[in-house]
Amino acid sequence: MVRTVVVIPALNPLNLIIDYVIKLKELNIDKIIIINDGSDEKYNTIFKKLQNIEWCIVLDHKENLGKGRALKTGFLYVLTQYKKVDSIITVGAHGQHRIEEVGQILHHAELFSDGIILGVRNFHTKDMPLISTIGNKAASVLFELFFHKRLLDTQTGLRCIPKQALPWLIKVKGEDFSFDTNMLVEALKRKVPIYEIPIGHARVKKNSIMFYDEITNAHKLIQQIITTYTRSKKQHE
Repeated sequence: MVRTVVVIPALNPLNLIIDYVIKLKELNIDKIIIINDGSDEKYNTIFKKLQNIEWCIVLDHKENLGKGRALKTGFLYVLTQYKKVDSIITVGAHGQHRIEEVGQILHHAELFSDGIILGVRNFHTKDMPLISTIGNKAASVLFELFFHKRLLDTQTGLRCIPKQALPWLIKVKGEDFSFDTNMLVEALKRKVPIYEIPIGHARVKKNSIMFYDEITNAHKLIQQIITTYTRSKKQHE
């Protein structure tokens, strides 16, 4: 059986995260590492409750450093503290990844242990603004044009990463959302396979800060792909 740790970057999470991590553990997850990325003080009670759960580790950033940096903090912790872990699954903190969807990715962790697994969302849903659906398709086309690899969901936060990738992943540039894209580009450069597993519909909850977990703004999504390509091209000149 694959030994897996879940890493959750969290900014101002809702109380629902407590029940969520309890249900995650039922998937035979070894540990759940939550990075408090400079959340407001009023959320301290939630993080204290999480820290009191036996299988949870809470790491703190005193200020908000960005999703990319939070993930790197979690990856470095796994690399130094858990020698026998096989894979790491990254999950959003605001309930956009259902437990069964995480289970789908975990189910494929052993079969695709040589590469990065992406949980690909279905954007054809009434809850998803049309502009976001179009933006995701445009980003997919641009990514294929620039990096010669067709990926249907470049910004999904639900990913499974083999532990052997952590040493180079923590050196990948990007402190914010750019890390999500840069990770994929660097994997392609290193000829690390990228697998896509269809999961449920993309969900955007009103009155939430789910934007921290995944880009939903079409303009920002496309701009991120272009910026990553431009920087990558300059590095090779």
